Amino acid sequence: MKKLAVVFLAATIIALTIMSLNSNEEKQSNIYVAINGNDEEAGTLSKPLRTLQQAALVAKAGTTVHVREGIYKEKLVIQHSGTEAKPIIFKSYQNEKVVLSGENIKSEEGDTSIITIDDKNYVTVSGFTIQDLSTNLADETVMGIFITGASSHILMDSNHIQRIETHSAQGNGHGIAVYGTGSMKNIRIINNMVEDLKLGASEALVLNGNIDRFEITGNLVRRNDNIGIDLIGYEGVSLDKNADYVRNGIVNRNKVYDISSYGNPAYGKEYSAAGIYVDGGRDIMIEENTVYHNDIGIEAASEHKGKFAANIEIFENVIYENFYTGIAIGGYDEQQGGIKNSRISKNILYRNDTKGMGGGQLMLQHDIRANKIEKNILTAGPSHIFIANYFITGENNKLNQNVFHKESERKGIWIWGDEEFTSFSAFKSVSGSDKGTMYIDPKYVDSSDYNFRLETNSPVRGIFESEE
Repeated sequence: MKKLAVVFLAATIIALTIMSLNSNEEKQSNIYVAINGNDEEAGTLSKPLRTLQQAALVAKAGTTVHVREGIYKEKLVIQHSGTEAKPIIFKSYQNEKVVLSGENIKSEEGDTSIITIDDKNYVTVSGFTIQDLSTNLADETVMGIFITGASSHILMDSNHIQRIETHSAQGNGHGIAVYGTGSMKNIRIINNMVEDLKLGASEALVLNGNIDRFEITGNLVRRNDNIGIDLIGYEGVSLDKNADYVRNGIVNRNKVYDISSYGNPAYGKEYSAAGIYVDGGRDIMIEENTVYHNDIGIEAASEHKGKFAANIEIFENVIYENFYTGIAIGGYDEQQGGIKNSRISKNILYRNDTKGMGGGQLMLQHDIRANKIEKNILTAGPSHIFIANYFITGENNKLNQNVFHKESERKGIWIWGDEEFTSFSAFKSVSGSDKGTMYIDPKYVDSSDYNFRLETNSPVRGIFESEE
């Protein structure tokens, strides 16, 4: 009997020890924050912490920080890294509305952000509303979310960023800014809403510098007064000059609209903001986005002479009713860089150039080399212009099997080498377009709903819907 009692006592001690360890592990892996919490408490659901910053201090690899409903008027600076097996996650608790407000953050020169991730890895931020940070200072850059250094394996998921504003003509602001000053990898920005920003000379959602492998998917970017989504290289952001460009990524299934620099104090009355812009990035797929009512739909080039956006795929996007042009490639003047080894394919370009500024549906600019433009359907806007090429600066570019929408009430105009053509056959000859290029009615079922479905008997269905 004594032996049995000893065995039972030992088993009991082991069980209690395991329970204690499990309890401690639970405390470490789940932390709770609430407006009525206390930073002196344990951070459990029943005894939550009060501040995000206290949670950031104690959150280690494998911790999920659950934030309860309320308005938190504080910065969140991520203090620790997670690991691949044990990331650090900050999220709203059961989809409650959690607002991080910058209204009490003091303005000062330099970078000011509501959420900051600097040199951290394996971090997720999900389900927050981030808003109300503004400045009047020319030397302050305000940001909703700022990811910098050599941070990698970062996920921004289902956040709502709004009302981040600079009120200075020389100022800068971002909704989400990712700056790879060090070597940065695996950045994912998915299902966020970025809206109603005053950006000065900057961008709503930007990746800049030494960033290798990224995904920007399913975001809604709208009503901002400068570029919507921007992928940048060669600005001197990275400490490694040979890797100072964004690369190896995808921008897909985003909706980007109402992006215009007109009235922005930094630009005055210029219509120059793209919905999606590749400025010196490389090896990037831009596909299945819906882009409308912007100054420029999609743009790809480099703003640094002798540098290029390269290996860019602009594929199966729907681009309509943008003010200046649908797609623009190449530098906007001779002092800029260009684009090379890229493909623009199977896009719907519909009634862009709504301001009659001469950009047409597709604008070809300076220093475009070895690009393929193929299988796109172009419907002219009020200017009647399909392609606008005012410069003879390209080489080895191919135009194959593009479809120009023929309408009885609207004559087509093609501008090539700054010469205007109203004859399709003349344009086809001078541009070197292939025999498969057509001027014909593609027969949309009903383009008024912007779905652009082709009728069963469409003469271009085989071209546009054929497999690669």
